[in-house]
Amino acid sequence: MTDAANRHDSLCQTVRVPQPFAESARSTVGLEWELMLADADSGDLVGAGPEIVEALADATASERFTVTGELLTNTVEVTSGIGHTVAEAVGDVTDAISAVRSETDRAGIELLSAGSHPFAQWYEQSVTDKTRYHSLVERTQWWGRNMMIWGVHVHVGVDDVSKVMPIVGALSTYLPHLLALSSSSPFWAGERTGYASNRSLVFQQLPTAGVPWAIDDWGDFEAYLDDMTRTGVMADATEVRWDIRPAPRWGTIEVRACDGMSTVAELSAVAALTQALVEDFSRRLDAGETLPRLQPWFTRENKWRAARYGLGARVIADTEGRQVPVRDDLLETLERLAPIAADLGAADELRGVDDILTRGSSASRQLAVADAADGDLRAVVRHLIAEFHAGAPARPWPTARA
Repeated sequence: MTDAANRHDSLCQTVRVPQPFAESARSTVGLEWELMLADADSGDLVGAGPEIVEALADATASERFTVTGELLTNTVEVTSGIGHTVAEAVGDVTDAISAVRSETDRAGIELLSAGSHPFAQWYEQSVTDKTRYHSLVERTQWWGRNMMIWGVHVHVGVDDVSKVMPIVGALSTYLPHLLALSSSSPFWAGERTGYASNRSLVFQQLPTAGVPWAIDDWGDFEAYLDDMTRTGVMADATEVRWDIRPAPRWGTIEVRACDGMSTVAELSAVAALTQALVEDFSRRLDAGETLPRLQPWFTRENKWRAARYGLGARVIADTEGRQVPVRDDLLETLERLAPIAADLGAADELRGVDDILTRGSSASRQLAVADAADGDLRAVVRHLIAEFHAGAPARPWPTARA
């Protein structure tokens, strides 16, 4: 037998390590929200994240929420506890934001959120001093150093591991809808990109990021993890960076596709839509249905269209290639999901999706502010700060230019 054959047999005989999926109450919700720290005067980013996290550590140790650092020191992440409703999870993150403000207000630092900062430069930012962050940047180099991005992650509990991969596949058909609603990164390092969500295309440059693979069941997901860890691509399941992924540690499906939401009202709306979709798919599996899934090439195209055009995108809606405006498909989806959202106690939050369709996404509002301010991106930052303070989208009128 040749050496190559021996190596192949050795790999084939590797014992696959099972990946347990934690117990989780069905359709419970967890939220993670990445927030920018900006100087109150200039609007530029401030690398004060580690100091803020350390200052809050003792005071928040017994709270339901957490305040943690992220890849860059210009960011803090607020995380909810397990919410039985969207309102409960959102309440946690608003409590966390209040705690963060107790530190930022006295330091002259403002909070805002979007998929990207309108004018900050990546080479002026510092990486948080943690081994895993330095390792990521060392491996990914230019792309890793350019991860000047902010997002929202929505976790929804799943009551049976056999449902996880079918639901991930079905949710992928709504990836463009979620991305379009949350699109908030039309600017990058001072330039107008022409994309509603530049963040989503930057992030997918990382290894294991992007559209989820079409994997049918949990055994096939375990095989994927085995392949990726055995070959050194990643250390464990936490390094699966798909736009929609299983989170085995928590017993959830985690939607990671969204840009940073600019207001708590929009966060609530997108969280309610995500929760209702997962519950809808779970009920359909309980009824013995096979969940819909698009061809992977359609899913990838839909993501690109949503990143490029936001709520103006036309999406591929079924395996036959029927194309519809994402706005129209969202309206039909809202009508279908309304009774489920009511059952989940999230009817009001789901109606917030219609508000986004009426007012426009954060990306469109930012562009309107920039146009009205003759391209002055400091006005866009002031607009984002004001929206974050208010908790709801503002009419797209800029503040006076400096």
